[in-house]
Amino acid sequence: MNKDLQTGFSEYIQKEQLWAPGRQVLLAVSGGVDSIVMTDLFHAAGVPFAIAHCNFQLRGEESLRDEQFVTALAARYHAPFHTIRFDTAAYMDKHRVSVQVAARELRYGWLEEIRAAQSYAAIATAHHMQDNVETVLMNFSKGTGLAGLHGILPKQGQIIRPLLFAEKETLLSYAAEKGLSFVEDSSNITDKYTRNFFRHHVLPPIKEAYPGAVGHMAATIERVREAEQLYQEAVERHKKRLLEQRGNTFMVAVLKLQQTKPLATVAYELFRPFNCAPAQISQVLELLESDSGRYVSTPTHRIIRNRQWLLITPVTQQDASIIVIEPEQSHIHSAGGHLKLRTLDKATMASIPSAAQTACLDTQHIRYPLLLRRWKQGDYFYPLGMTKKKKLSRFFIDQKLSLPQKDNVWVLESAKRIVWVVGMRIDDRFKITDHTRKVLCLEWEA
Repeated sequence: MNKDLQTGFSEYIQKEQLWAPGRQVLLAVSGGVDSIVMTDLFHAAGVPFAIAHCNFQLRGEESLRDEQFVTALAARYHAPFHTIRFDTAAYMDKHRVSVQVAARELRYGWLEEIRAAQSYAAIATAHHMQDNVETVLMNFSKGTGLAGLHGILPKQGQIIRPLLFAEKETLLSYAAEKGLSFVEDSSNITDKYTRNFFRHHVLPPIKEAYPGAVGHMAATIERVREAEQLYQEAVERHKKRLLEQRGNTFMVAVLKLQQTKPLATVAYELFRPFNCAPAQISQVLELLESDSGRYVSTPTHRIIRNRQWLLITPVTQQDASIIVIEPEQSHIHSAGGHLKLRTLDKATMASIPSAAQTACLDTQHIRYPLLLRRWKQGDYFYPLGMTKKKKLSRFFIDQKLSLPQKDNVWVLESAKRIVWVVGMRIDDRFKITDHTRKVLCLEWEA
């Protein structure tokens, strides 16, 4: 058994090319059987290593016992030793996260600091085959998509998992044969944590029905991992065909996307990098049949139907690149200011306001939705009183605007035509005439 596991360990490291040979690896050691076996395998393979241990101070005397045990272990192997005590409870309160998330963030953040400072080749954790199967079962239950079904990867950045090839029973047998001592974490007994529930109540019945289930599922996970590589290659081809970038805006041709198969899957991968949630994909696909101006918002972007395109524009809390205005809206807030809108009968107006911050437009020429956005190079309009178009860049020169002033100019757009350079001048094509019946009054407060 010892020889088989040691051989498998060396072969797996070589197969996955986990780190450059000859370099020292930082082992994350809790004191449990998995990390103890991993440490002994590194020692037996003659790989130079250091040991790191985190005390999360969540289990009282038991946490201190684990720290002392791993300290003695490092001395026994004559390995460089790093340890730290975390105030995990305080971290949970400050960041409002669960104990699992807090422990993970604290642990990996500190391990990476040590690795970088000491120039270790990688950080090794003792995740094994059953951990991988449990992870996939949980991901499958949550619905994480194909990416969740590849399980725990052998290598992610500077993190390596050299025991993923080994079953838990094999590690226990190895520890027993070599007389390795280890400590038990009492939190592994409770079903309070989701993983423990799957470990105690989901996987055992499956193994009872199919004794080789863990090994079979691990083999399937490996095939899914390879299939995912083919999948990603296909996704990249679709992205290259469908996505066009102009500045910080991405464009997707509606007709091309409509003809794409499988549509929902490609759309998910296409819009996922823009923080579009799986539940929003159906809303995005509805844009393919909608009128211009309709949009779907994500935490970071807005996906807007604009004629034959879907425009993907970035938004932040400070600056919405494009704000869509529907007929029923009367107040619009943006980073540049506050826009008030109201529609009046011309007959009720005593006079037409002349203040620069106010615009009055003939509604018969207005087409909704309106778009409120920052001006861009190439924009033009027909300044009030002129019959020829003028580029905004030239208009700003005539107005003697400074660079900061130009950067803060917004425009209001209707059916691809600028109706108002906000706070400055309306477009002559939308002015009030003797034939005007209804007036759209706009008031801008910076």
